Amino acid sequence: MTTRAGRSQRRNQVLSREQIIDTALEVLDAGGESALTIRALTERLSTGSGAVYYHVGTRDELLDSVTETVIGAALANRSTGAATTPEDEVRVVALALFDAITAHNWLATRLTLQIIRNPVGPVTVGIFERIGGQMGALGVPRASWFVAASTLVHYILGAVSQNARIEGDSSGIDPDADHDGFLDATSAAWQGLDPEAYPFMHAIVDQMREHDDREQFLTGIAVILEGLTHLR
Repeated sequence: MTTRAGRSQRRNQVLSREQIIDTALEVLDAGGESALTIRALTERLSTGSGAVYYHVGTRDELLDSVTETVIGAALANRSTGAATTPEDEVRVVALALFDAITAHNWLATRLTLQIIRNPVGPVTVGIFERIGGQMGALGVPRASWFVAASTLVHYILGAVSQNARIEGDSSGIDPDADHDGFLDATSAAWQGLDPEAYPFMHAIVDQMREHDDREQFLTGIAVILEGLTHLR
């Protein structure tokens, strides 16, 4: 006769770290960070909390592992072989992060926390090495490598986070509003401003409504790369 303990032991043996991370990713993509609880995870995996803690540690450690998995895959998919110049390589990495956060709205916050809290972790080191490794080829003086690379990384994180859904306090934000609806509402509000008091806002309102987030993001990268050439 098979005991309950025996069934639980076999289930834990079959369960893998990769399965837990993949399931956690599904939960995060469906409901955001607040939806990821150990209880929700154990119910999906039909296992006990002990198995989850054994394979991935605490909930925070699990979030870090999922972040590392997503970012690692994004950077690997954007191989350096696709870049022919150092500028291309920076854009490849930047777009990999942009597209990853666009696909996973919860990722922006976790990525920023990883870089702040774990400076020797694979996410921080991987991003800085891929971007910072191009500073010499771009002609940036060695003494300015850290500042130059940090400027690019901070811009990338800030820009992609702005386009991601905000976790936490979202009072005044319609969670069901789509991107085009947001732009239409914003442009209408800007058009309602006094044109004499806000001439610039009226001048750019059509550009704002019709802009493409990805192109805007790449323009920012181009501006920074151009600025770095003056550090020579």
